Amino acid sequence: MTFSQITIVGTGLIGGSFALAARKAGFRGRIVGCDREEVLARAREMGAIDGGSSDPGEAVAGSDLVLLATPVGAILDFLKRVGPRLGPNVSVTDAGSTKAEIMTEARAVFGGNVAQRFLGGHPIAGKERSGIEEADADLFRGSVWLFTPAEGQELSAGRVGEFVALVEFIGASAVEIDAERHDRLCAWTSHLPQMVSTALAAALEEEFGDDPELRAIGGRALREMTRIAASPYSMWRDIALTNSENIAEALQRLEQRLAHLRENLRTPELRAEFERGNRFWK
Repeated sequence: MTFSQITIVGTGLIGGSFALAARKAGFRGRIVGCDREEVLARAREMGAIDGGSSDPGEAVAGSDLVLLATPVGAILDFLKRVGPRLGPNVSVTDAGSTKAEIMTEARAVFGGNVAQRFLGGHPIAGKERSGIEEADADLFRGSVWLFTPAEGQELSAGRVGEFVALVEFIGASAVEIDAERHDRLCAWTSHLPQMVSTALAAALEEEFGDDPELRAIGGRALREMTRIAASPYSMWRDIALTNSENIAEALQRLEQRLAHLRENLRTPELRAEFERGNRFWK
């Protein structure tokens, strides 16, 4: 592997876990973090990074690869501000939860060299809580790491191929997908479930507050449905902003299904709807 130094911008759950996973997989190069000073100090204590800086320009100095593992808004900001100043031999990839706007910005920054300079990515792994304290060297093992290549980009060639190989070496499966399709599918499979969980938890909080009887009665189904409501707004704000059309469409379709259920609580159509839902898992 030719990467001698990797800079991870955002050493929280995803960035910190990637650093720990790379170390566990035998990466011998230097890993530099870019984050707040207190986060970098904790990442050093955990052995995730060798050094770091809160200044992106300093953090990327000397690196062959930059992994952007921040919320989507910060990824877009990094590409705009720092991307044009990166040396021609520096490769950039990201772990953003939406991809279309990021790929558009990458094309604007790197132009005709985008296929050699930037690889869009999204690891389908995580927890409901974020932060370097939650970082786990095995977070990506058995997971999928989605890639949204630029036009003409080969996932097996050059630096791009080396990063994909590293992702597979830490236990993830690399899957190629178009950026627009990625955002629509994720709106249904990830963003919609988050919004449903958040809405349900907010409704329960507003209706019952800290009612001890509700807490006692609420079983496994309620816990599973509301678990991800603990996810931070700071991450989901940018997802909503950069995938609002797809999320709005998914929410509208779900609203229609819920209205259909409400209107058919006493009719045979309720059974039919359950049967449709059952078929999803068959």
